[in-house]
Amino acid sequence: MSASDILQVRSFNRIVAESIGAIDDHFLGRGRPMGESRLLWEIGVDGADVRTLRARLNLDSGYLSRTLASLERQKLVAVLTHAGDRRVRRACLTQTGLKERSELERLSDSVASRALEPLGDEQRRRLVAAMSEVERLLQPSLVHFALEDPDSDDARWCFEQYFGELDERFEAGFDPSISLSADADELTAPEGALILARLHGSAIGCVALKFHKKSPAELKRMWVSPSARGMGVGRRLIVEAEKRARQSSVRIIRLETNRALPEAVSLYRQSGYVEVGAFNAEPYAHHWFEKRLV
Repeated sequence: MSASDILQVRSFNRIVAESIGAIDDHFLGRGRPMGESRLLWEIGVDGADVRTLRARLNLDSGYLSRTLASLERQKLVAVLTHAGDRRVRRACLTQTGLKERSELERLSDSVASRALEPLGDEQRRRLVAAMSEVERLLQPSLVHFALEDPDSDDARWCFEQYFGELDERFEAGFDPSISLSADADELTAPEGALILARLHGSAIGCVALKFHKKSPAELKRMWVSPSARGMGVGRRLIVEAEKRARQSSVRIIRLETNRALPEAVSLYRQSGYVEVGAFNAEPYAHHWFEKRLV
């Protein structure tokens, strides 16, 4: 990326912040900073678990606690502890908080209308289309990658989606019981690793590694949610897996895939994987790939 590209992004960020009033401690004239108002919106009419808010907004625990405490003092939010598990806390809007959120919605609509009002019909169309494109292109910068317990709810959900898609796309369906294994114990350190990609706190993709000491590692269960495709998540999952493999002194990664997944075949080739002869008896494989890590 060039210095001029970075300057353009910074300029865009400044004008957006100014246009929506983000630099004012009295956001939308309501006497509180934008962070508190955004949290009211995210809590929503149904409430939200505190850990969900933290993951969705990628907030520091201390900052989130201070912001919630401020909203509690304003009698806009009540933070409740789950009766069955005191580690789980849930934030709910009070009646005053619900009214304030409605007012913020009305004022936010006014800000959006003010941005569109000076423009002609064609200019409005261009601006809205450009904003939609910018929003789409900014999504990848909000994706986060982290190691995951293969027995977690999110991990199991990703595996279910992965198996379901393979069952739909493979000519004869897919039965995980006859495929080569990638069980939870095989994906837990030091035997392996599972990496999940998340956007706004929700799982959108996964990739796994199986380690075999000095033998090549295996890349398994590579999957990206259809809603996140086209954002480069698959490529970045491979990069994250290779980083983890290098940290475990892996020199070669191998993988196999099915001919019904041409986009996966293309991605592996673009990522530097070279097609080789069959190195295992995976019944669903038509292509075998290998990459030597630098």
